[in-house]
Amino acid sequence: MAMQRSQIELEHELRDDWHVIADIESFAGSDRCRTRLFGVDLIATKTEEAMYEVTRQDTGKAIEWAARYGFLWASLGTPARDIVDIPEARESDRYLVTGGSIAVNVSGLRLVENFLDMGHFPFIHTDYLGVEPHTEVPPYKVEISADDEIWATDCSFFQPVASPTAKGGFMVDYIYRVIRAYTVSLYKSNPTQQDRMDSIYLFVQPVDEENCVAHPFLCYLKDGMDEATVRWFMQLIFAQDKPILENQFPKRLPLDPRAETPIRADASSVLYRRWLRSHKISYGAIAAAD
Repeated sequence: MAMQRSQIELEHELRDDWHVIADIESFAGSDRCRTRLFGVDLIATKTEEAMYEVTRQDTGKAIEWAARYGFLWASLGTPARDIVDIPEARESDRYLVTGGSIAVNVSGLRLVENFLDMGHFPFIHTDYLGVEPHTEVPPYKVEISADDEIWATDCSFFQPVASPTAKGGFMVDYIYRVIRAYTVSLYKSNPTQQDRMDSIYLFVQPVDEENCVAHPFLCYLKDGMDEATVRWFMQLIFAQDKPILENQFPKRLPLDPRAETPIRADASSVLYRRWLRSHKISYGAIAAAD
C-alpha cells in the first residue's frame, strides 16, 4: 500500500481550494455522512435550516464548507478562490442532475485523464459513444487559456448513441476544459438543438493518492428526455469506465514525460501532465525525475 503523505505536505493549491465531499442526496434519511479527503477522515453533519458542519476526525476541528449545485464542498485550508462557476446551472431549460457518487480505486488524476480521452470510446463504450471501424480521433486544438485553464477545441468523434435523445449515429462536436487539477468539464453537441451544447462537469474527490470518488454534474437540455434518463445514461458510461480505470498500473499518474508513450490523440493528456508539473501538483501522481 502506498504511504500517505502528511497534511503539511499537501500542495497549497489543493489544500486552499474547494472540493466536493458528498452528494447532498446522500444525506437522505440521515443527518451524518462520513467521508475522506486527501487522506483526512471527515464527518459531515446536517444541522437545522439546511446548514452543515464538517469536522476532521483527527483533530475534531471544524473546516470550511459550502453547499452548491447539489453537492457539499469542503476545504482543508483557507479557500483562496470561489467554487467553480457553472453558467449552465442558471439556465432554466436544463436538467441539473447529480450523477451519483462513484468510488474508483485509482488516483483522481488518472480519472481526469480518462475523462479527456476520446480514443477509448469505441472499445470501452461500444455502441454508445463509439463503434468500430470509426476509431480514429481527428486532430484537435489544445492550449492553456489566459486564465490558466486547459481547453481542447475542434474535437469531434462519430458516436452511435451520443446522448439519451440521439436517434442515430452522427459526428459529435466536443470541447474539453480542465478547470482545476481535479475538476474537468466537457461540452458536446445536442442532437435536437444544433446551436447549443449539453455539458458535463466532473468533480473528483481525492480520497487518498490511489482512491477517489467521481461526482458528475450533468447540465442537459430538457428537449425529449427526462431527468431519470440523464442520470441513467451517465451511470451506464461510468460503469463501463470503472473496471478499466481500476486495472490501470500504476494507480497514480506518471508525470515524467518518458514514463508513457503518447500518440497524437493524447494531446490533451500530454498538456494536462505538463500543466500539473508546472503547478507542482504531485498528490495522486508519480513525480517526474529531476
